[in-house]
Amino acid sequence: MLVTNCIFRVGTAAVLLTSDPSSNVFAKYELLRSLRTHHGPDDAAYNAAMQADDDHGGIGVALTKDLVGVAGASLRSHISTLAPYVLPVSELVRYAYCVARSVAKGERKAAAAYVPDFTVAFEHICIHAGGKAVIDAVGRIMGFDERVTEPARMCLHRFGNTSSSMVFYELGYFEAKGRVKRGDRLWMLAFGTGFKACTVVWRALGDARMAPDNPWNDCVHRYPVKRFV
Repeated sequence: MLVTNCIFRVGTAAVLLTSDPSSNVFAKYELLRSLRTHHGPDDAAYNAAMQADDDHGGIGVALTKDLVGVAGASLRSHISTLAPYVLPVSELVRYAYCVARSVAKGERKAAAAYVPDFTVAFEHICIHAGGKAVIDAVGRIMGFDERVTEPARMCLHRFGNTSSSMVFYELGYFEAKGRVKRGDRLWMLAFGTGFKACTVVWRALGDARMAPDNPWNDCVHRYPVKRFV
């Protein structure tokens, strides 16, 4: 029940949104899509991370051993909903072909486990950095290489686990490295209690510049730390 004091650090992120088209000249990104899938009806998902009273009446947060497995199952369900809206037609056709071929061969487990290539839809991906095991699981399920998981691992190294706000620290990492160019698409993927998976998709309206308040200003030259990748 003391897990919040053991694995979470204090961190937050804020973003100013507007629907005023005239603000495009000032805006850094355009919000293209958001998606939130909730898996609470499943008992394992509901109990994986929850706040409750302990035997002495103290309030705390408990994590179960099912957490990583629940995150993986929730991720698969989430991306199956997201895929038709973000993937190019060519990748959707390839995905459908691979699944149909596996089903025809009687390999239903292989069909259910197949994941399309989301790197063809996004230039940059910010993964929920809720711990090494979470990053490893997302990377394994999605087929991401070290280049894709690098920002999440570096954020975990530099700032610790600040939960879902980490995806904005990862955005800061991309900007500090000068990797974001006009027209680039960026996918933020985060998890939360419930259990829920959340997506936000952005498009860069201009090339990234190092902002005065970027949290990486004083240390980005030291990253990536190769031994931590």
